[in-house]
Amino acid sequence: MREFAKNFYKSKAWLECRQAFIDSLPDKTCNRCKERPGKIVHHKIELEPSNIDNAYITLNFENLEYVCQDCHNKEHNSSNQYTKEDVKFDSDGNLIKNIPPQK
Repeated sequence: MREFAKNFYKSKAWLECRQAFIDSLPDKTCNRCKERPGKIVHHKIELEPSNIDNAYITLNFENLEYVCQDCHNKEHNSSNQYTKEDVKFDSDGNLIKNIPPQK
């Protein structure tokens, strides 16, 4: 999670919006792949310091989608040309070292 957004993601407004969005979905599967259960409420327009205080961006259901971990990781990996195979995103969206499983 990026530093400027930490307070927002801990806010009562976001937590209530996030839960209301999930509750409003007739189907809890990933909005993208339609195969796996949704896990992350993702902002279609990425949050930036310039829009973090704009409720139309941050708390608008039209800007949200419910995605599984894999689709969320693909979104961030494809939009970040600097991501390499030796790193990945954890369940909180933080970039961490990718350690392959031992054979």
